[in-house]
Amino acid sequence: MFTATDFIPKKYTSTIENGNFEWSAPSNIALVKYWGKKDNQIPANPSVSFTLSNCKTITKLGFSKRYTSAPLSETTAIFSFDLLFEGKPKEDFKPKIQKFLERIEIYLPFLKDYHFTIDTQNTFPHSSGIASSASGMSALAMNFMSLEKVLNPEMSDEYFFQKASFLARLGSGSACRSVKGNVVVWGKQANIEGSSDLFGVEFPHTIHDNFKKYQDTILLVDKGEKQVSSTVGHDLMHNHPYAERRFAQAHENLDQLISIFESGNLEEFIKVVESEALTLHAMMMTSMPYYILMKPNTLQIINAIWKFRNETQIPVCFTLDAGANVHVLYPENVSEKVLQFIQDELVVFCQNGQYICDQIGDGAIAL
Repeated sequence: MFTATDFIPKKYTSTIENGNFEWSAPSNIALVKYWGKKDNQIPANPSVSFTLSNCKTITKLGFSKRYTSAPLSETTAIFSFDLLFEGKPKEDFKPKIQKFLERIEIYLPFLKDYHFTIDTQNTFPHSSGIASSASGMSALAMNFMSLEKVLNPEMSDEYFFQKASFLARLGSGSACRSVKGNVVVWGKQANIEGSSDLFGVEFPHTIHDNFKKYQDTILLVDKGEKQVSSTVGHDLMHNHPYAERRFAQAHENLDQLISIFESGNLEEFIKVVESEALTLHAMMMTSMPYYILMKPNTLQIINAIWKFRNETQIPVCFTLDAGANVHVLYPENVSEKVLQFIQDELVVFCQNGQYICDQIGDGAIAL
């Protein structure tokens, strides 16, 4: 049974003065949603996601040894880093990175010894309404782990990826599901061997060919800033009147997906995935304070998908994150018909007609 202390390293056996690493890490889309958390980014319920392929963050980490005569304060972590977004300084991202470094310093004690240059970019438009914290924190965690692997060359690959997922979680909960592909579970679940609240694990059961190259076309309904931050949203589950039932439902739905993935039953898959999306938004609408993140065009798209599926029997469905954008999910063998439907009937509901074509992917990659 893993505990957080398993990720606190012993003495390092090697040293390095300077260098750089570069990783890409993808976004992911949850099928069973995580909503509500305990201390230290521990999820209140398990979740499972498809790792995406095209929507990703590419982060280059440069590092050089710091030599200073000034004593480092014992009470505050003094980190030295520059942050660039698409090659330009990005000051407003720095507090989030600072907070991340403070959280992970106990697990990566070398962080104070180096000056870092973090140069990051997304393959999807910034403020497109796609969560970049999952891909961003995952890419950064992969880079830090690459540096730790140099300092500790005996580290196993299994430990490397587990700890990367563990660290990414401390930056953004869902980031722990962006380290590996294609289907990732985060959160303790009785029927999923190795599952943990501390990191994401690859789904260990059989996955039917129906789900092997699943497509996700993301319809950008609203590209504005979130009305409510995820942190605030998760916190509202603490006194939520329906929280306990919701957490139980997530376990039940994850159990259902085990047999659905094995049998390839698309009809049952659609029921679970759409119900999860609507439940997530129902939780927001029934919290105190309450809020609605769907837009009128979100509902137009949902109704159009239902109508199209009813009339054609094509197994296309939707899911939503904590926002207005719609992820249209469908098997690869119906791609042509679904994309035609999206262009004919759904693009009109997207901001500036924008949508992104994506599919299941393999997780983080060293560049």
